Amino acid sequence: MRRIQEMRWMITLIMSTFVFTNCQSSQNNNLEIEQRMSEQSIFNAIDLNDIKEVGRLLSLGIDLEQTNAEGQTPLLFATYLKRNEIALLLMKAGANVNAQDKILNSPFLYAGADGNLEIVKEALKHGADYNVFNRYGGTALIPAAEKGHLEMVRLLVNTPDFPIDHVNRLGWTAIMEAVVLSDGGPIHIKIVKSLIEGGVDVNIPDSKGVTALSHARIRGFLEIVLLLEKAGGHV
Repeated sequence: MRRIQEMRWMITLIMSTFVFTNCQSSQNNNLEIEQRMSEQSIFNAIDLNDIKEVGRLLSLGIDLEQTNAEGQTPLLFATYLKRNEIALLLMKAGANVNAQDKILNSPFLYAGADGNLEIVKEALKHGADYNVFNRYGGTALIPAAEKGHLEMVRLLVNTPDFPIDHVNRLGWTAIMEAVVLSDGGPIHIKIVKSLIEGGVDVNIPDSKGVTALSHARIRGFLEIVLLLEKAGGHV
């Protein structure tokens, strides 16, 4: 009788262990499936500007550095779409502000070129790397100067240790692009003035040895010519 009871107890123990193991395995599998689905869903949530869903996915601890077909991380994707509130959430969660996609844009670089001050200011607080360059070998400041983003130029040219005289693969600095790729109008006059006030070297020539002052004179940008001459520019 005692022998039978022991056998029954052993069978019960084995069955309980089997059920527990299967339940645990099932829970783990469900968790893995949910994790994979969550990672696939983050880009869709960003596209829909679903901030609540993004927050839920972040609470699951999803991979912040996963990429889509274009090599964009969730943060870069949000930056492209100007989903600033989501981008800020991602940065605060630890997303890399320097991760580059297939065309070498990063959240910091693209936001700078796009004039997105809110994103750039936050990226500066989260490890923006000034030695990560765009496909032209340039910084965030150079396209900002070209595209007429005055406040962005003022921010970056006055950011400590920012490489304000960096020369890109085209042979141009920020002040050079503000001259050769602009119409010389009011915004770019202010940009040139801001760059000068920020301490840029106005005499770094392009790859052919032509200075910003020479380019300004050739184009008839009289007010820019005066600013450059006053700053010690030479031909």
